[in-house]
Amino acid sequence: MIRLYEVPWSTNVERVLLACGHKGIPLQHVVVPNDDRSQVRAASGQDLVPVIEHDGNVVHDSPRILEYLEERFPDPPLYPHDPARRAELRAFIDWFNRVWKRPPNVIAAELDGGSPDADRVATLGVEMKASLDLFADLLRGRPFLWGSTLSAADCIAYPFLKYAVARDPADRETFHLVLEEHLPLGPAHGPIRDWIERVGALPRS
Repeated sequence: MIRLYEVPWSTNVERVLLACGHKGIPLQHVVVPNDDRSQVRAASGQDLVPVIEHDGNVVHDSPRILEYLEERFPDPPLYPHDPARRAELRAFIDWFNRVWKRPPNVIAAELDGGSPDADRVATLGVEMKASLDLFADLLRGRPFLWGSTLSAADCIAYPFLKYAVARDPADRETFHLVLEEHLPLGPAHGPIRDWIERVGALPRS
């Protein structure tokens, strides 16, 4: 069985939960306090979650974990078999992590810093809002971001975009409050709302 180290409310952990639910992979959950990552550090040499242990292997960083799961448990797949389409999906994941996530991360850092730059926050918020049109277009005419079935793209993006629809009131993390505030869905974003509902109903491990 795969052992998963996690903290409550983690968006990156949910990526792994979705992937394992899709593949039917059972998990042993090790939930650690957000303010005490000593177990995570002992297992992986660093503090970030998720971390998995499996067959003597320790893997951290959610995209790397998804690649590991795909290699070890290929069916049902989360990546296209066609090399070109697979490369496109990896490029999307890289864009999402390096480009799309930057504005909410910067806004959260501004707010947590105690003296936020209101103009910078507003500019980055506009950038986040504008990205919704792109996701709506990706979802027009198909149920998931990469086609007719769940893919790694959905696992990567859903845990963040879901805050456009709902947030558990007990979840008060600044980053998640930023996502909720700056991802307002309008009339043109129906495909996103439907997709959030669709992916939200899928199993997690």
